[in-house]
This record gives sequence, C-alpha cells and structure tokens, in this order.
Amino acid sequence: QVELVESGGGSVQAGGSLRLSCAASTDMSNKYCWGWFRQTPGKEREGVASLFTGDGSLYYADSVKGRFTISRDNAKNTVYLQMNSLKPEETGVYFCAAGPYLTLDYGVFHYWGQGTQVTVSS
Repeated sequence: QVELVESGGGSVQAGGSLRLSCAASTDMSNKYCWGWFRQTPGKEREGVASLFTGDGSLYYADSVKGRFTISRDNAKNTVYLQMNSLKPEETGVYFCAAGPYLTLDYGVFHYWGQGTQVTVSS
C-alpha cells in the first residue's frame, strides 16, 4: 500500500506559478510511475505529467508542455509539479498518483492522494 499526500495548492492570478508536492509513504527508488492529474469543473480527470523512476522518463500533456515540470527528490520521497504561466481554465483539484508504468491514463494508476485545490483567477 502506498499513501500519497499532496500539498501546495492555493490561489494565484493568471500567469502566476505554484509548486505542488506529493509526499509518498514508499521509497521513491522503487520503480513506479508518479503522475499528476487534475479534475477541472465539467471535465473528465486529465493526466498532466508523469515520471517513471525506473529510467527517469517524463511524459507531459500537450497542454502543459513548456510550462509545467515534474520532478522528484528521492531523499524526501516527494514528487513535485512546478506550474508556471497558469491559466484560469486550469482551476481544479490536482491529484498525485502512483502506477506501474509511464502513462497519463488515470485508469492505470493504483494509488491516489486526496487532491489539492488550485484556483487561477483572471
């Protein structure tokens, strides 16, 4: 069982930045895919970025490429999502998840955090 706890959400104006953190209860050196997803109003849960610790591969949704960065700190068992140039339509709940391989398909991920709210005002 892997427990995930997100933090770092909040309110920011359009064009601003936030950094989300996801603290994991397992050793980050284990070969998991760590993903960030978001649930925006009226839309299906969407994969934003993922990182596979086996080889360091990264995967970003086209909508966030160049603006969001996923990274990890093995010593702290924490995964981060740096979000820059945020847009109002990116308001929603952001979730951290762990799964078996590199993908943005939320159905593949076994473990989920409780989510953290991100609000981007215009």
